[in-house]
Amino acid sequence: MRKIAVVTGTRAEYGLLYWIIKSIHEAPDLELQLIVTGMHLSHEFGLTVREIEKDGFPIVERVEMLLSSDTESAIATSMGIGMIGFAKVYERIKSDILLVLGDRFEILSAVTSAIPFRIPVAHIAGGEVTEGAMDELFRHSITKMSHIHFPSTSKYVARIMQMGEIPENIFCFGAPGLDNVIKLNLLDKQQLGQELNLSHEKKWGIVTYHPVTLEKDSAKTQIDELLGGLDNFNDIYWIITFPNADMESRVIIESIEEYVKENPEKTNLFNSLGQLKYLSILKNATLMVGNSSSGLVEAPSFELPVVNIGDRQKGRIRAVNVIDVPVCKQNEIEIAINKALSKDFRESLKGLRNPYGVGNASEKIVAILRNVSLSDLSKKQFCELSMGSGY
Repeated sequence: MRKIAVVTGTRAEYGLLYWIIKSIHEAPDLELQLIVTGMHLSHEFGLTVREIEKDGFPIVERVEMLLSSDTESAIATSMGIGMIGFAKVYERIKSDILLVLGDRFEILSAVTSAIPFRIPVAHIAGGEVTEGAMDELFRHSITKMSHIHFPSTSKYVARIMQMGEIPENIFCFGAPGLDNVIKLNLLDKQQLGQELNLSHEKKWGIVTYHPVTLEKDSAKTQIDELLGGLDNFNDIYWIITFPNADMESRVIIESIEEYVKENPEKTNLFNSLGQLKYLSILKNATLMVGNSSSGLVEAPSFELPVVNIGDRQKGRIRAVNVIDVPVCKQNEIEIAINKALSKDFRESLKGLRNPYGVGNASEKIVAILRNVSLSDLSKKQFCELSMGSGY
C-alpha cells in the first residue's frame, strides 16, 4: 500500500486539499498520513484542527511550530522548529510521497526536511507569481525541491518548465479548490445569516486583508486606509476575516477588531469560517475587498466583483471580475468599490469563465499519486530550454 503524507498548516489550504485528502483516505490501495501544523494548532486563529477531526480524517502527527509572535525573528525561528518537528515525523512514518500545496513558510519547512529522507514531493499550485509576498520566494524554492507538479494553468506550467522541471512530471488539471464549488451544498443567505448572526437586510461585502510581507512596517497604514474606504458604504454589511499568521498580522487583527467594535451595526469578524461557510458567503455576497487569492481563484466562479488591493497578488492570473487598486489609499478603494457595485460592471461578468478551471481536479491528482513510478523520481533531471541566439 502506497503511503501518502499530506501536510496542512492553514484553514484555507485545508479547504483546498479537502477532496484530495478524502479521496486518499477512502482509497483501498492508499494510506493517508495527515500531518497538521501551523495555524491549525493555534487558538488565536480558530484552532481549526478541530474541523479536521470533525471531518473524520486520522491525523498521524501534529507539528507545533507557530510562535506567539509575528516578528521576522519569530517567523524564522518557527521555520527552524518546524524542520526539526517534521524530521522526527518522517523518520517514524516512512512515507512514499509527500503532498503539499502552495507557498507558506510552514510548507517550506516540511519540504526541506523531506529531502534528506529521499521522499518524493508532489507540489500543488507551483509556477504562480505574487510579487508583494515572501511566499513568492518560498513557492519557487518548493518547486525546485519537488518531483511532481500540479500547477493550475498553462502559464504556470510554462514557468515551472523555465525552472528546469521536466514536462513529463508536470500535470495541469486546474485548481483543486474549485472542487468545493461544484461538490459542496452551499448555503443560502437566510441560512448563513442565522448561523453566523449576519444582517439579512443589507448587501454583503466580504473582506480579507493579509500583510504584504515584502514591505516592512506597512500593515498598520494599509489596513487603516482599507477600513476607511469601507466607511462610506453604509448599505453594505461587511463580513471581515482574520489574516494569515504572517509578519505584522497582529497589527491588522488589532485594527479590524477595533473597527468592528466601533461599527457593530454594519460589520462582523471571524477568525475562521471553513470552506462551506466561506464559499457560501462568496455565493451570496455583492463584492469582495482585500488581497486574498480567493478573489482571483474562487470568486470568478460566482461572477463576484473583487477589489484587489496592493501588490500581494501582483503577477497572478486574474479574470475580469478583479478591479486592481495598486496603491492602498482610501479614495482609490472607494472608487473601486463604486465600480464593483455598478450595474454595468456586474452585468459585464455574466457568463464569466474562471481561468483556474471548472473543478474535478482532485480525482485526477490522486490518480497520478497512485500510479506514478517512484523509482523514476529518485534523481531529478534538469530540462534545458532552447534559448535564442542572443544567449
